[in-house]
Amino acid sequence: MNTHIRSAKTALRATAPLLLSLLFHSCSQEPQKADRTTNEIEKTERPDYFLLRPKLEKTYGYTQAVRVGNLVKIGGIISIDEKGNPTAKNDYRQQMKNCYASLDKILKHYGCTYDDVILENIYTTNMGELHKNASYRKEIYKKTLSYRKLDWRQGTWDARNHG
Repeated sequence: MNTHIRSAKTALRATAPLLLSLLFHSCSQEPQKADRTTNEIEKTERPDYFLLRPKLEKTYGYTQAVRVGNLVKIGGIISIDEKGNPTAKNDYRQQMKNCYASLDKILKHYGCTYDDVILENIYTTNMGELHKNASYRKEIYKKTLSYRKLDWRQGTWDARNHG
């Protein structure tokens, strides 16, 4: 097995308690006009990639985030350092802080804030720890995602606004 793949699997296992995947509308874009030209459409619909950890991401052949039009898709975020080594092992709350710090860098790159996030998927191996540390998320999301539904049976956290 490739050493990089083995290292990534180890990092994922160690940080699997918390994995974030997000989708949000870009806040720095003008509303689209109905009568746009083909050139305008191609320009705004062209993918805008963001490498959070460039060397690591180039090694594995992926990018952490991509914007197409006014939507940004962010891949799974885990608590790792620049070399892909797990950080904050056995400290769930610190892993959450590390993940949201990475997310903050991505949001700022696209000129956005947490208020622009419209969907968050959290994948965890420990729902009890997620529930115990959920108050940290309230510090992050002050305006959006204010109503959350937790489905304990399926182990999923639906963070869409359920207002």
